[in-house]
Amino acid sequence: MRLDLVPRTRRSAVLDILAPALAFVAAVLIGGLVVAALGVSPSAAFVTYFVAPLSEVWSLQEIALKAAPLALIATGLAFCYRADLWNIGAEGQFVVGGLAGGWVGVATHGSGDAPWILPAMLAAGALAGAAYALIPAVLKVRLGVSEILTSLMLVYVAQLLLDYMVRGPLRDPAGYNFPQSVGFDPAARLPYLMEGETLHAGVLVALAAVGLATFVLARTLFGFAVRVVGASPRAARFAGFSDARLTLSVFAISGGAAGLAGIVEVAGKIGQLQPEISPGYGFTAIIVAFLGRLSPPGILVAALVIALTTIGGEGAQIDLKLPLDLTRAFQGLLLGLVLGADVFARYHVRIVPGGPSGRTAS
Repeated sequence: MRLDLVPRTRRSAVLDILAPALAFVAAVLIGGLVVAALGVSPSAAFVTYFVAPLSEVWSLQEIALKAAPLALIATGLAFCYRADLWNIGAEGQFVVGGLAGGWVGVATHGSGDAPWILPAMLAAGALAGAAYALIPAVLKVRLGVSEILTSLMLVYVAQLLLDYMVRGPLRDPAGYNFPQSVGFDPAARLPYLMEGETLHAGVLVALAAVGLATFVLARTLFGFAVRVVGASPRAARFAGFSDARLTLSVFAISGGAAGLAGIVEVAGKIGQLQPEISPGYGFTAIIVAFLGRLSPPGILVAALVIALTTIGGEGAQIDLKLPLDLTRAFQGLLLGLVLGADVFARYHVRIVPGGPSGRTAS
């Protein structure tokens, strides 16, 4: 006897909506059992993780600030993953974008309130991220090298490059030998959306990117090409779509989005270059992309959920003495359950009697 997955002849819109919701409920229930095994009240943990962060203005702003780079990076990655290409190095592209845009901020330090500085920083970050992502893309197109390995290894090159630059050429000479650059001028910082608060315009950049990606994927020939290549490369070739050109394009888009997220983080929340500018946004965005089913609106929702659990996890670590790794485990569990729920939404299980070939034993 074996179990076969048979595609459903008709997809249920209700089931598509319920699948991630049920997966989230299942993840919460499993997480509650784990928390109870650690000697903590599941109800108290639920309030700390999911209710308390939504009850304060500062925590709502922190959720938005954490969700913005995740949504921006994951939206770019969706182009690659929909085309069945695997950019695992968004973390490195994030770092390179922050470094390149931050270099513009350092180079223009003390030059006044020139309005071109911030746009130049954003452009430099996006272009640097795109150029860095094109390295594994070119290696794949020209030499057939696995983009998974090259994009991942380039993450560590980017991190070491940032560390070298802030300890050497870009280090603040008046910074008491601390490994950091000078603080950016006001003209090199993203403006705050509300006076006296922490919410900055990087959130609007992420929302604009999600809206633009939604339009491109749904309403343009390029978006159609991405979907066709991902679904059937052979059919895409018959239709005249170039695999090589599309590979370079989607890697440039995903790298540009990650680089833009990097400079948004540096010019927004951080305000200077430091040896570490990312808490792992590039890797977490991979989870966000698949939680959002590679759909920009879904990615936005998934980014908010992941940001909520991250802020809640920090609160649980302080108030309930729960380990922060529990939050990461919950996020991974949620991804696995959502992907599993999607399988059952798209297929139904058929029991086939007999051995592996389907023949009934005599």
